Amino acid sequence: METSVVRKRVTDTIEKSKRQAAERRTRADEAARTYAAFLDGIAIPMFKQVANILKASGYTFTVFTPSGSVRMMSDRNAEDFIELTLDTSGPQPMVLGKSSRSRGRRVLEHEQAIAEQSVAHLTEEHVLQYLLTEIEPLVER
Repeated sequence: METSVVRKRVTDTIEKSKRQAAERRTRADEAARTYAAFLDGIAIPMFKQVANILKASGYTFTVFTPSGSVRMMSDRNAEDFIELTLDTSGPQPMVLGKSSRSRGRRVLEHEQAIAEQSVAHLTEEHVLQYLLTEIEPLVER
């Protein structure tokens, strides 16, 4: 194969990669702005509401809001928690839910997207459904 053809294809690949990276950064920046509003307006209030209801039912959980996430952690065991974060590492940014629970010495962790929608389309119902699914193992004891 001629050097000029190879050079052209390599150059095209480099340019394509740079464009895709710039587009991905733009999507990630927009998702981060939208996610911040989602956290403040939907996720944090829902986590607090669920934690208060659990507390009234005898299950003590505390809500923490470290930078860029929200976490509801058991007051009895720090290994038992449910958390939301923004994942921008893939082709499309998504809100990931992470849960952790301990069983004896074992710690079981689970991570999944809370919905297939983009960050802008997430609702209270998505957050509540995720929380209800993930608190089941934490309150079954």
